[in-house]
Amino acid sequence: MIVQKFGGTSVGGADPIRRLGRIVRDALAKKPIVVVSAVGGVTNRLFQLGEAARSGAEWKPELEALLAQHRALVAELGLDAALLEPLCAQLSDLVRGIALIRELTPRTLDQLASFGERLSARIVAAHLMREGVEARALDAWEAGLVTDGRFGNARPTPESERSIRSALEALRGVPVITGYIGRDERGSLTTLGRGGSDLSAAIFGAALGAVEIQIWTDVDGVLSADPRIVPEAQHVPTLSFAEAAELAFFGAKVLHPATMAPALAKGIPIRVLNSFRPEFAGTTVVARLAPEERAVKSITSKERIAVVNIVAAPMLLQFGFLERIADVFARHEIVVDMIATSEVSVALTTDATARLEPVSAELARFAEVSIAREVALVSIVGEELQDSLAVPREVLEVLERLAVRVEMISYGATRNNLSLVVPRERVREAVRALHERLFAPEARSRRTCAPGLRV
Repeated sequence: MIVQKFGGTSVGGADPIRRLGRIVRDALAKKPIVVVSAVGGVTNRLFQLGEAARSGAEWKPELEALLAQHRALVAELGLDAALLEPLCAQLSDLVRGIALIRELTPRTLDQLASFGERLSARIVAAHLMREGVEARALDAWEAGLVTDGRFGNARPTPESERSIRSALEALRGVPVITGYIGRDERGSLTTLGRGGSDLSAAIFGAALGAVEIQIWTDVDGVLSADPRIVPEAQHVPTLSFAEAAELAFFGAKVLHPATMAPALAKGIPIRVLNSFRPEFAGTTVVARLAPEERAVKSITSKERIAVVNIVAAPMLLQFGFLERIADVFARHEIVVDMIATSEVSVALTTDATARLEPVSAELARFAEVSIAREVALVSIVGEELQDSLAVPREVLEVLERLAVRVEMISYGATRNNLSLVVPRERVREAVRALHERLFAPEARSRRTCAPGLRV
C-alpha cells in the first residue's frame, strides 16, 4: 500500500485533476490511499473571506467567486452538478453567521478553513469514479483521524493510529481523504497548521504501514538551490530524513517540516514527485544514505529573519540565564531557528514576522535587548558536512572573497547543517556564489582529495 498526497496545484484545475486520475489509476496495483489539499489558493481565500465577514467588509462577491470556481471544475470534468451543493450551502451559512455576530474564533476559523479540502476531495473522488476507478471521498475523521483541540495547529491523538486502521483496512476502492483537517474528541473540526496536508499523508501512511508516501507537487523534487535564485540548480535524487528536515526547517518549500516525524518513526520513505511530469523519478527521502550518497545536497535561504541579541553582564557565572530566556520565548510561542551563547549573552534568530515586542519588553527586565531585522539566513545542508572540514572552509572562503559580513554562524549538533546570518541585501549574491563553488562538477572530488581536511 502507498499513500499519494496531491497538493493544491495538482488539484487546481480540470486538466491537473485528469492527470491526478491517470497517476492514481496507474498505481492501483499498489493499493493507493489518496490525500488531497484544497484547490491552490483557496485556503488563503477562505481566511480572507472569514476576516471580511467578521470586520463588516463586503464578503458576498468573494463567497460567490469561491463557489463558482468549484462549480466550474465540476462542470468541466462532466460531474453531477449537485455534487457540491450540500457543502456550498454549509459554507454559505457559516460565513453569514460570522458576518451576523462579527466574531471569528479559532474554532470557527478551523471550520471555515476545512471547506477547501472537503470540496476538493469530493471532486477528485467523483472524477475517479467517472473514470472507472472505485473511489470514495472521506473527511479525515471518517478515515479515523482524531486530533487534540489545539485549533490551528492540532496533532493526532495516540488512539488515532488504531482508529485509522479500523476505518480504512476493510474499505473497498480508493479512499480520497481530506488533508490538513481533523476533528477532536468533542467533535469540533481542527486543522493541522499550514502545509498540514503533508502531515496528514504521513499520519495515514504511518498508521497503515505504507511502503512509500508520495508527495505530488508541481516541481521535480528537491533542488540544490531555489531556481529563482540559481537557475542552474541541480536535481537531488536522494535525501536522508535528517537532511530533509533541516532543509524544510531552514526555508525549502517542498516538504513541510512536521511531515518527517511519523514517517521517520516507521522508517517509511517519502518521495517528492511532479504531477505535471509523473515520469520523472523525483526525490526520495530515506532513513539512511549509502556512503556514495553522503554529499552537500542543497543551499537554502530565509530572507526575512530577525536576530535578537540579549546581553546581561550581571548573569556572569549565574545559573538559569538561558533557561529564563527560553521560558520567555516559549510562553510567547516564538520558534527559534539558531542560537549562539556566551557567559553573559545570547543571540538567536527567528522569523521576522514574529511579534517580538512583548518578548523584548519581558527580556528587558533582566537584560539589554536589541533586534536586527535587515538580515537573512543561509543554510548549507548535507551529510558531507559530518565527514569533511573542507565544506565550512570553502563556505567562509567564498564569503570572504565577496566581503560578505557574517553576523552569526551555527554548525548544528548533527553537523548536517552549516547556517550563517548575513546582510539581507547580500543573501542572493552569497547563495549564487556558494552554489557555484560547492556544486561545480569537480567540487566533491576536490574536497575528498584535499589533504588534512577529512575529519
